[in-house]
Amino acid sequence: MTIKFDVLTEDGLARRGRINTAHGLIETPAFMPVGTNGTVKSLTNDDLIETGAEIILGNTYHLMLRPGDELIKELGGLNNFINWSKPILTDSGGFQVWSLGDLVKITEEGVSFKSPYDGKNIFIRPEDSIQIQQNLDSDIIMVFDECTNYPATHEEAKSSMELSMRWAKRCKDFHTSDGKLFGIVQGGMYKDLRSFSLEKLNDIGFDGIAIGGLSVGESKEEKTEILEHLAPELPQNLPHYLMGVGKPEDIVEGVRYGIDMFDCVIPTRNARNGQLFTSEGVVNIRNAEHKKSTLPIDPNCECKVCKNHSRAYLNHLDRTNEILGSMLSSYHNIFYYQSLMQDIRDSIKNNKFANFIKGFYNMRDLEMPKGPV
Repeated sequence: MTIKFDVLTEDGLARRGRINTAHGLIETPAFMPVGTNGTVKSLTNDDLIETGAEIILGNTYHLMLRPGDELIKELGGLNNFINWSKPILTDSGGFQVWSLGDLVKITEEGVSFKSPYDGKNIFIRPEDSIQIQQNLDSDIIMVFDECTNYPATHEEAKSSMELSMRWAKRCKDFHTSDGKLFGIVQGGMYKDLRSFSLEKLNDIGFDGIAIGGLSVGESKEEKTEILEHLAPELPQNLPHYLMGVGKPEDIVEGVRYGIDMFDCVIPTRNARNGQLFTSEGVVNIRNAEHKKSTLPIDPNCECKVCKNHSRAYLNHLDRTNEILGSMLSSYHNIFYYQSLMQDIRDSIKNNKFANFIKGFYNMRDLEMPKGPV
């Protein structure tokens, strides 16, 4: 079954849409919880479905190393292996390879590095990344790219981007599965390189366009400048995916510039470190002020954690390092993110996204950044 993307409503640059995949529908804008090793940390699949998640992200790099993509293929693909009936997007592994820094060697042909688990020498070509993702039977497959360093000179960013474009063409030529292939825009913080990259991807032809290299240490202002520059150039008939982003305000700003898909480890990672997202901002549940509080995490939240447990109890679980603390906190954070996406979709549907943005920032006592809508 081929992927189908429909834009249902537009409000400024913000779009409410629907992606149809072999494993079901994805309402957009959508947030994808990150299940790096075939699991979203601390949460069961039933938990994820309860929160409203319609798609999760798996990681090619980690699943290739353990348990191995050939084993997963033998067991019926990643959906069967983890018993997840909804869509899965797999990252190509390019970002994880980039994060290895000096431990990786990059050539025209591919990348070589040592496994962090057993020290084995590994070499991955763009074609290998696609084959691994096809073995996983992913609904959405990402091209293998080189994530540009930050900061980088114009020449460094240009060289890196051009390599990614050559790899993107190799990925497209090798790709044969029903999983839909997304290209990734690179080019660092340089607008001309970003435009050139997008033009090349459009020439090659992909099923979706991702924006990479915008969660590597750049400032919010730099990120916004790139999004603002790319927004009018992005193909309107394809889904737009902002990779590795991010915090709630980053998502709201992304939607303002026409982004349809987001992923990030922040909601679960921060939950394990006592940081809980609410309609009024972040609550640090470790703070002493919550030790005797009978309040829920967020009075405006409908999740089962907020309905059944106090801040005092969650403070206790965190202080005693109980596993349940991570489970409840992660559930709440993912529920918050999915509720945020639903509120965004509803506001776009009703042509009230501008009002939503104002309310979002007012609730947090934050100044609303300048931007469309």
